[in-house]
Amino acid sequence: MSDDLPRTDDTGFDRVLAFTVPARHARGRVVRLGPVLETVLSAHSYPKVVKHVLAEALVLTALMGSLLKEEGAQLTFQAQAEGGAVDLLVCDYRGGELRGYLRHDPALVDRLEEDCSLEAMFGSGYLAITFDLETSKERYQGVVPLEGASLAEACENYFAQSEQLPTLIRVSVRSNGERCVAGGMLVQHLPDGEEGKERLHAKEAHPDWEHVSIMSQSIQPAELVDPVLNLEQLVWRLFHEESEVRVEPLEPLARGCRCSVEYYRNILGRFPESERIDMRDETGMVPVDCAFCSKILHVPV
Repeated sequence: MSDDLPRTDDTGFDRVLAFTVPARHARGRVVRLGPVLETVLSAHSYPKVVKHVLAEALVLTALMGSLLKEEGAQLTFQAQAEGGAVDLLVCDYRGGELRGYLRHDPALVDRLEEDCSLEAMFGSGYLAITFDLETSKERYQGVVPLEGASLAEACENYFAQSEQLPTLIRVSVRSNGERCVAGGMLVQHLPDGEEGKERLHAKEAHPDWEHVSIMSQSIQPAELVDPVLNLEQLVWRLFHEESEVRVEPLEPLARGCRCSVEYYRNILGRFPESERIDMRDETGMVPVDCAFCSKILHVPV
């Protein structure tokens, strides 16, 4: 990998590709993050091991968030824990926009090995996946323990427990000096289609799913972050023997933080006047620190 990241339109960086294998009743997403990932990570001086776990979380957020079809819908990926180096990780996806933040204890992070376990990183805790639907104003949330070898494995557990969907997820993160790229793939079995049918019988032992799973597991971590291999070629490598593979480029990804003076002014306006007075500094403004982009906004209220 060269020192300079390739252009996103040449390599597939910062985009999501949706694909289906109709004869196998399978759907999937592949994503590769480059400049967008760098922008998110640059908001704070994260140690390398922390960058890697946040990069993995952002890939997972993009993979799952891109499953949403409703305009304005949002997916929030949140891990909360105690007893480890990281006690809070939050990412979200809305309309192709990604943002993320991780809170850690620097002293505990210094003791971590580069390829540390999920338990060493977080201690004990939970992973919450929340879907907010804009049109219906409905919210769906699934919560699973932070268990497994990686955040990707914890997400597989989420789909198995909360969605009853056989799901395979692979994520790769690679650093080159100060630069970091990441990629991932999500594949699911949908024997009765995507909409409105029970899935409890979609068992792991289904022959179509066994085939798709075996093919998907052949992917190599280096392929997910290889700038020479675009996303269409990646899917073709896995499933070129199938009778039909459909691909659909989705929205390009961007780093999107929704912080603004007006946004926080609306939020602060919900507080009683007495509380807003206590929040004000000597200039009469309320300072608000946005953890996602590391900006301090001064909000008049």
